[in-house]
Amino acid sequence: MKVSITREKLQEGLGAVAGSIPTRSTLPVLSNLLLEAEEGGLRMSGTDLDTAVSVRVAAEVEVGGAITVPAKKLQEIARELPPAPVGLSTQGDAISITGGRSRFRLNGLSKDEFPAFPSVPFEESWTTTGRELNQLISHVSFAVSTEETRPILNGVKWELRPDETRMVATNGHRLAKITIARSSGGAEEDLIVHPRALQQVQKLFGGDEEVQIARSENHLGFRGGSVQIFTRLIEGPYPDYEQVIPKDNDKVLIADRSGLTGAVRRMAIVASDQTHRIRLSLGGPMMKFSVQTPDLGEGSEELPVEYEGEPLEIGFNANYLLELLRYVSTDEVKLTFKAPERAATLEPLGNEDAPDFLSLVMPLRLQD
Repeated sequence: MKVSITREKLQEGLGAVAGSIPTRSTLPVLSNLLLEAEEGGLRMSGTDLDTAVSVRVAAEVEVGGAITVPAKKLQEIARELPPAPVGLSTQGDAISITGGRSRFRLNGLSKDEFPAFPSVPFEESWTTTGRELNQLISHVSFAVSTEETRPILNGVKWELRPDETRMVATNGHRLAKITIARSSGGAEEDLIVHPRALQQVQKLFGGDEEVQIARSENHLGFRGGSVQIFTRLIEGPYPDYEQVIPKDNDKVLIADRSGLTGAVRRMAIVASDQTHRIRLSLGGPMMKFSVQTPDLGEGSEELPVEYEGEPLEIGFNANYLLELLRYVSTDEVKLTFKAPERAATLEPLGNEDAPDFLSLVMPLRLQD
């Protein structure tokens, strides 16, 4: 392999695949990325066996070939090279990197040791845009569980229907659901996708760029421009989330989103580091926030609101509320409640162009 590439294109490609390289692995080759010199470009690929990313960048290829090289070291070298064309050439299982007056040689591994990418039938794909994918993913991925006791909740539920597409995520304490009109129509699918793969999709696809998506039995593939992403689907039945979304909440609160966000953020400062619990007292035209942390102190604040229903005192994890409020794009927000131990819902209010976003959060038990 003998390739000449600009430092900027080398850094661009390395930055695109870096997120797919595991920080620790029992397989040495997974710490490497695969370089493949093709006609007119250099393809870079990385994988952690669950998610794989491949990107092609412009380069002058004198001699084709392929090798795997230590990803972290190549990225560090590329970052420090002078602003000059970079030469890459292989000899056996080693690669030479030249830039300006700098010369490096890294030991690599044969391409044959690199895991093969899954076969996904893109001829049976459906299409969407990077903008739609980003909107879906950003509104729900934060709510995914990070605990290993229920692996199915470590994924995002993705439902595709002929006229709409929906993503849902929950960790059992909070839930986020977004539904948008499906611009391209297509097949019906129910998928459970690992959020790490979706983070790569967010990072590498954007704007109105068309993205092809296809699935095999166990994998999902995304393809657009010079980028390909593959991920292993999470298998198993996802909980019936519709059952946990309350339909009988009879207490309704409407508040200014920025005012509510600011009050919750201020109360969170003196909330417990363990529970992050704050108290909301509802009833009448003012909502009162209060927090008491025995070894730290206390705080209180009032916010004018519109409230319909019986008085209610309820506790919440302030961080969960702030996460949900971050993805409300309207000036006002609507919350509904039933009882101190029942889930509350939160949704945007007052803008027909806002996405159909609904979230819920479980309360925390209050201590007198």
